[in-house]
Amino acid sequence: MSEIQGKRHVSAEAKSAAAEFLDSFQSFKSNVSKCMTELGTRIDSIDRKNTDIRRPTLSAASIDELPHRKAMSAYVRNGDDDQLRSLEVEAKGLNSQVAAEGGFLVDPQTADRIDSVLRSGASMRAVSRVVNIEASAYDVLIDHAEIGAGWSDEVTPQAETSAPTVDRISIPLHELSANPVASQRLLDDAAFDVEGWLAERVADRFLRAESDAFVNGDGVNKPTGFLTKPFIANTSWTWGNIGYIPTGTDGDFDPNTPADVLVDLVYSLNAEYRAGSVFIMNSRTAGEVRKMKDSQGRFLWMEGLQAAQPPLLVGYPALIVEEMPDISSGQHAIAFGNFKHGYTIAERPDLRILRDPYSARPNVTFFATKRVGGDVSDYAAIKTLRFATS
Repeated sequence: MSEIQGKRHVSAEAKSAAAEFLDSFQSFKSNVSKCMTELGTRIDSIDRKNTDIRRPTLSAASIDELPHRKAMSAYVRNGDDDQLRSLEVEAKGLNSQVAAEGGFLVDPQTADRIDSVLRSGASMRAVSRVVNIEASAYDVLIDHAEIGAGWSDEVTPQAETSAPTVDRISIPLHELSANPVASQRLLDDAAFDVEGWLAERVADRFLRAESDAFVNGDGVNKPTGFLTKPFIANTSWTWGNIGYIPTGTDGDFDPNTPADVLVDLVYSLNAEYRAGSVFIMNSRTAGEVRKMKDSQGRFLWMEGLQAAQPPLLVGYPALIVEEMPDISSGQHAIAFGNFKHGYTIAERPDLRILRDPYSARPNVTFFATKRVGGDVSDYAAIKTLRFATS
């Protein structure tokens, strides 16, 4: 065979092989297209069946774990069509109304938080003097007596005048603690942040406990509340007592001129204290005061124009503190004063929470502590309204 004839033979074999390959590829392409068309038709049928029967999935399963999606994923990723072939969807004679017929199979979804009963978070902290300290007590030095002074002429010897009097008021810190316990299994398996929820609840409880102590605390292992101090009629007021104004009616406002006593309460405070003074009362008392009007029919209580702005009563802010007493016979249900001067809160600035998983196994103990103290620091800066005849 000549060289030219050899080349022609090789070229003919190559053309034949190429034509055979193209025929095989076209057949493969046709088969793949047919399979994909059948697959798409079957998946559409499965989706329609799922839509028609409207069976709820368990809340713990995500949409990516539905059977037809898992089968499709396996086929696309690995070419495994076994799951597609075995996939069947049929409606069952079950319902969620009866537990034995499938109702217990419907898993309710648990909220990712706990909605607590709302409680008042208002505290005298908003209006009092708050100091952060590193010691175990805080001393307040008060100069409450006038220094003597007198007129003199050129030749008359000057007489000795009285010196100022300085008192020291010591405010010790007291420990406020909480010790909630939760099981380790609950912490591991709960659908929400149990530890964060407990910490939030402890902080909220501490706020309300100290708020009550600032008003009603007896000073025994807790702050001293300003309502536990001795009271005296403001006309006879002396240092070490809280002055009060009587309403003139036992357990109520005066039926004829109820608002006049509020004006008397405001002006029972010296002028240097009135700037920055506030009213303090609880919601039930505020509800009674809110109804009062002046001689021209205008309400004495004016709501704030902005969300964070407190309401005004006869021109002064009003703070709602639920720990204040209700209106009743002999109670000091309304206080008015400059609490930045009149009441001092001393505290260590940190709230400590110790997580102890060992002492009470298999439970976990959360030991939370806070150190805080409070006391009246200026008796001239606070006055109260007493619901009594005198």
